[in-house]
Amino acid sequence: MELESVRNTFLIEANELLVEMEKALLELEGSDDKAELINVMFRGAHTIKGSAGLIGLDRVVHFTHKVESVLERLRQNELKISEGLIGVMLNCKDHIAELVQLSCASEEELPAAIITAGDLLHDALAPYLAITPPPAPKSANATTGAPALDCGIGPYNADASVGSSSWHISLRFGRDVLRDGMDPLSFINYLKRYGEIEYLTTLYACLPDIEDMNPESCYLGFEITFRSDFTKQEIEDVFEFLRESCVIRIIPPHSAAPTYMSLIDELTEDSWRLGEILVKSGAITQRELDEALRKQQGEPEREKPCIGDILVKEGVVHREVVEAAVDKQAKLRKPASEEGKTIRVDAVKLDHLINLVGELVISSGGIRQHANMVKDSALSKSSMLMSRLVNDIREIAMKMRMVPIAATFNRFQRLVHDSSREMGKNIELVIEGGETELDRTMIEKLTDPLTHIVRNSVDHGIEPPQERLAAGKPAKGTITLDAYHDSGSIIIAISDDGRGLNAEKIWQKAIKVGMVDPDKRPPDKDLYKLIFEPGFSTAEAVTNLSGRGVGMDVVRRNIEVMRGFVQIDTVQGQSTTMLIHLPLTLSIIDGFMVGIRGAFYIIPLDMVVKCFILTEERRMMIESRGYFDFRGKVIPYIDLAGVFNTNGGARHSDNIVVVQYAGQSVAFAVDRLFGDVQVVIKTLGKVYKEVEGIAGATILGDGTVAMILDVPGIIKTVKNSTINV
Repeated sequence: MELESVRNTFLIEANELLVEMEKALLELEGSDDKAELINVMFRGAHTIKGSAGLIGLDRVVHFTHKVESVLERLRQNELKISEGLIGVMLNCKDHIAELVQLSCASEEELPAAIITAGDLLHDALAPYLAITPPPAPKSANATTGAPALDCGIGPYNADASVGSSSWHISLRFGRDVLRDGMDPLSFINYLKRYGEIEYLTTLYACLPDIEDMNPESCYLGFEITFRSDFTKQEIEDVFEFLRESCVIRIIPPHSAAPTYMSLIDELTEDSWRLGEILVKSGAITQRELDEALRKQQGEPEREKPCIGDILVKEGVVHREVVEAAVDKQAKLRKPASEEGKTIRVDAVKLDHLINLVGELVISSGGIRQHANMVKDSALSKSSMLMSRLVNDIREIAMKMRMVPIAATFNRFQRLVHDSSREMGKNIELVIEGGETELDRTMIEKLTDPLTHIVRNSVDHGIEPPQERLAAGKPAKGTITLDAYHDSGSIIIAISDDGRGLNAEKIWQKAIKVGMVDPDKRPPDKDLYKLIFEPGFSTAEAVTNLSGRGVGMDVVRRNIEVMRGFVQIDTVQGQSTTMLIHLPLTLSIIDGFMVGIRGAFYIIPLDMVVKCFILTEERRMMIESRGYFDFRGKVIPYIDLAGVFNTNGGARHSDNIVVVQYAGQSVAFAVDRLFGDVQVVIKTLGKVYKEVEGIAGATILGDGTVAMILDVPGIIKTVKNSTINV
């Protein structure tokens, strides 16, 4: 179970690193700061490889090492950035993602298709690896006399034998060593019979606070540099009686770089000095560090190099090992106050918290309603205080579910990159407002609509380079994704500087498929809305991206499910902008409660503009005309009793609630106005799920069920019915 938990953590972190690597790759070609982007990719590959090695995912380690070697050559300016290299590295990133997913899920053999894909990518990487004959070794192996191994991949091959010519022993005694009658120092003294201890550091990082310390427990640890001609097995036999109660790692002379790097990650000392970390990991000897320090002191103060640079330049240690030590140093320097600022929380637990907060909102409403009923001033005061606290808890809980939309936007970098090259277009994706936060549930539901809109922009919106140049535009087209807050809502804007929507073409297509009356052409803004109708498409040919007439229908349906709407702003020949308007959250909302023939209904508060109490004379005039005069503008009038109750005509509705949706104002006639309430949205069962005009239900404080109105659905239903609007 513990291994499964570790693998799940690795999977999450690896996916995050792969997203960063892909983003850096896509930005690489046009960026001015290429070095930093290459470093981001290298660190990502290096971390994935190291972490995979620690939990035994050898398949991930083996392939990621090849990618890392190419990135190292990029860092050393031995390779030039090209579109071909970026394409290969993007495919490698995808393959690493598959390997990580499969390796974490199962230890079985990889599918044949994955193995074949890996072999093809290995062949594609070969020209960039520049495999050369191994150089002459610097020194012989101290134990066997054999030359140090070197695979010769680039100047800093991660598998090349590096580091000290001595053994390195990392020893952590178990807590029960003293209780078992063992003397830790006797093992160190016995070790001297097998060779010379060149350097020994005692670690006290595991010491607990003085009040928690047990005098019978052992808290010792040692890092030992050891010169010996004995074999690894013979050295291990020194600690034979400690194997079950201690952690012992023995690193042979000139081991591969990842071996030293993994040990650096496990070091628990509290030292911040780079050289000391390298010595304690066995990557260098104390003598080599002292020599490097002397050379450092001999340099002018202004030009004094880093000790790590000196060690690499002198060929004492691998650059990757130094970087691992630098990373370790940075972690050790991190103040305790900065640790633990963020934690990972299971989404299921967060959803459960939101549900409990919702029940708390319902209970609070019930207490407030009871206090108003009994007219107890003390109880009313307490209920008001409780309502305020519940509202604060609700706000905090909702913010916990809010996540930046940048990660969702960044997914489309790859889509635009691949699709534009497939179609022979040059398109840049610009992301703005990535810090804008949305409810996590809404972000998940947004992926499909955004995908369809972006694909349409790539396929239909942006013209080929020749056409753009002929129209006086730059050859490179631009698609912009933006997100921002506006009047209590979230606006997501997808815009392109392409050819725009052609109203005449849409009109002719609509006539051809029988969607409109050929003798009554509507305004252009209404024609643009036809692109959201099922099966409607002006594309002359079906492509891999669009043309079947199903995408934009999905966009509208998914957005309306989230109580949002899409607005189109286009200029033919210049640009198109799709504005998606969304509420801030989907689970708990502020609503306005009304009564209709004894039943309770909730209108989302962000759609309510104004309320009116009608006189008998004005009510009769409005009913006879069939419209409502709102601020000098004629708007449709809908009697909700007639929508939800076939016998609604027997009574008259004396109140008006003006609502606004998609820029259109509508007057709803209702019986009673109760005011604003906080409600928890409950989904309806299968039987009532398709009822037009109802978006969900909520439970009031006294247990009464109230329906939440689907404003756009009501407008659509009334337009398609015999009721006059």
